Amino acid sequence: MLPGVLCGAAFFPGLFFGLRKILKSTFAHWGDADVVVVSERVVSSIHASLATASGVLIVTSCRNVMTDRHWLADGFALFGAPYMAYDLYAMYLSYYHHHRRRREGESVDGAYRNHSLQTVKGFLSRDRLMILHHLALLLVFMPVTLFFRRGLGDFFIGCFFITECSTPFVSLGKILIQLGLDESRLHRINGVLVLASFFVCRILLFPFMYWMYGRQHGIPLHTVPSHLPLHCNVGNLAILAPQVYWFILLLRKARRLYLRQRKCQGGSDRAKKE
Repeated sequence: MLPGVLCGAAFFPGLFFGLRKILKSTFAHWGDADVVVVSERVVSSIHASLATASGVLIVTSCRNVMTDRHWLADGFALFGAPYMAYDLYAMYLSYYHHHRRRREGESVDGAYRNHSLQTVKGFLSRDRLMILHHLALLLVFMPVTLFFRRGLGDFFIGCFFITECSTPFVSLGKILIQLGLDESRLHRINGVLVLASFFVCRILLFPFMYWMYGRQHGIPLHTVPSHLPLHCNVGNLAILAPQVYWFILLLRKARRLYLRQRKCQGGSDRAKKE
């Protein structure tokens, strides 16, 4: 157990600080905020890719959704747990540098020029839901995975790992914006992939898990919740609810970008006619 945690604790922060050094020397014109954001996103993509690959291996290996075991269910939970703690720090660092850059030159009494309680409060206020999500995974999901399952449900743990499938596309979108490619075709294609992967792997995945359980036990999909303990349904709902909320935010953002591009395109067409 300890070796897996130590490997994760060394791998993710080490990768983050290594990337910061490489990017700082490669893109000399980038500020600290740019370097931190891109480094954080690359590490996030690597973690999500490893989680997705682990999830696919687990799901495809478990024929019985309740009793079949796969070593990666516990193994990756141990390896990935330090990532959640590291990512909270990386998110805070990104927030700090972003606001420090934005407020440079303003006459503020150092509120964002140095780490302070005000900076921490601002971070906690802005990213409240994401912080809660990370803490829930670290303090609830991991103990349940490792200690309270009694060796059951590796298939479902694999499904939860697969929910990370959309993260590399989300991160790529942020990186493309950082590189000034937010109006490129690649960014538009990536936006479609973000919506599709998020909807399939973070929302449709939940009825899929219920369907697989019902199939295993010969139960119709609509009656599966009544055959499960209340805490299972409540836990799934607690995980699904923020996914639906984030998906709605993604749809709103996609709509704004689409309308903005149409407006710009309409203005360009009128200019050509004149």
